[in-house]
Amino acid sequence: MTEEVVAEILTTHILDLAADGRRLDGRGPDEYRPITTEPGFVSTADGSALIRLGQTRVLAGIKLEPGKPFPDTPNAGVLTTNAELIPLSSPTFEPGPPQPGAIEVSRVVDRAIRAAETIDLTRLCVTPGEKTWVCYVDVHVLEHAGNLIDASLLAAVTALSNATVPAKRFEVASEDYPLDVLHVPIECTFVRLGDTIMVDPTFEEEHAAQGRLTVATDETGRVVAMQKGLVGAFSPDDVKAVARRAFAHGERLRSLVKGGRS
Repeated sequence: MTEEVVAEILTTHILDLAADGRRLDGRGPDEYRPITTEPGFVSTADGSALIRLGQTRVLAGIKLEPGKPFPDTPNAGVLTTNAELIPLSSPTFEPGPPQPGAIEVSRVVDRAIRAAETIDLTRLCVTPGEKTWVCYVDVHVLEHAGNLIDASLLAAVTALSNATVPAKRFEVASEDYPLDVLHVPIECTFVRLGDTIMVDPTFEEEHAAQGRLTVATDETGRVVAMQKGLVGAFSPDDVKAVARRAFAHGERLRSLVKGGRS
């Protein structure tokens, strides 16, 4: 039996289960897989976190170093987000230039961090127009078992929340100090499987899905970003219902940022 036929049979089975509100792993439509966070996972980074979302594993690292501000924002720091889909983490990933999936993950994570104003970039300015802190957020997918977007942002904000500005090492100040995190955005991803909308899709569910919607919320009650993926549509009522579900999940997931288990 070819891989294509096996994939088609699996997709049909997933859709049949979804029609009854069931899933391959026994979860309900609005249930996340177990999540654990490990802040400070990499001792050589200025901030880091390892996230386990079911079998999906994502490592985020923060690096801060002095640099020049952009000409159009002379009083602000610089934030750069990059995602790397390591080939060994999934048979679908290949070595070489960034793949579309990596570009999407980095852009969606970056957008949520910026839109929520997770860090105040103006506080990273050292000398206006001359010197500022450049904050690199690097996301590495170690194992892909579905829902990379949610795991990647959770890893990124957890790493930012335990990051230290290395001011003493670079002789910018006499002591290092914690990076000031103002807001904690959380992204929740949903997929349409037939007439049912499921949260936290697995790798197999993503391949069977007719549509994907990611909603980023923060602790102040704002929807700070959205990302639509795949070809299926969501009605206005669907979007409103998904947003309500995202707020409920976001409140719980934010408690994991300092290190925890769900």
